[in-house]
Amino acid sequence: MSSLPDPRQNHLLAALPEEDYAYFSPFLEGVQMPLGEVLYESGMQMRHVYFPVDSIVSLLYVMEDGSSAEIAVVGNEGIVGVSLFMGGETTPSRAVVQSAGNAYRLKGQFLKNEFFRAGPMQHLLLRYTQALLTQMAQTAVCNRHHTLDQQFCRWLLLSLDRLPSNELIMTQELIAAMLGVRREGVTEAAGNVQKAGLIKYSRGHITILDRVGLEKRVCECYAVVKKEFDRLLPK
Repeated sequence: MSSLPDPRQNHLLAALPEEDYAYFSPFLEGVQMPLGEVLYESGMQMRHVYFPVDSIVSLLYVMEDGSSAEIAVVGNEGIVGVSLFMGGETTPSRAVVQSAGNAYRLKGQFLKNEFFRAGPMQHLLLRYTQALLTQMAQTAVCNRHHTLDQQFCRWLLLSLDRLPSNELIMTQELIAAMLGVRREGVTEAAGNVQKAGLIKYSRGHITILDRVGLEKRVCECYAVVKKEFDRLLPK
């Protein structure tokens, strides 16, 4: 595992007291997260939770006709699989790797045992869940009231906050599935943002050129989510 990043690049793991982290670390399993990999499907019983370190996972709600829309993104600030420790075991959403990289996974039962021990990990996970709920709620509002350009900028900034570089590699199909629009809508939104000189977009490769410009163009939803994560969670 020497080639894998330090698990403490994940902010939740990094925030654990040294003694708790020393207890957790032998049970963490490093895993690669290829672009587009499905970690779990709607209704599937979860057996692991994932702590991304340099990857991003998109949580998608999938309709009966196969259409989908993103409800949240999870990166190095959090954990994938909150249903496990909240007692639900399953969720109606799908978890898909949005940006390839690495993560550490932990057996669900182990995390549940630790959660119910009511130690530092429980405190972190509850605060993270509150922040995640804020992101889900704000995403719903954004999708209803703001333009596709604004939604695209929000998605770019949320992704950028969770990556070590200013580049994202994404398929157009995956972006469309996340935003709940047709591929033509993604092409138009990306084209508009590129014409403004804020990004360089080519065949699913997105380079952020002007973050400040993106923050000026985005709707209020990005700031609401970021403020809540900064308030509740360690950096």
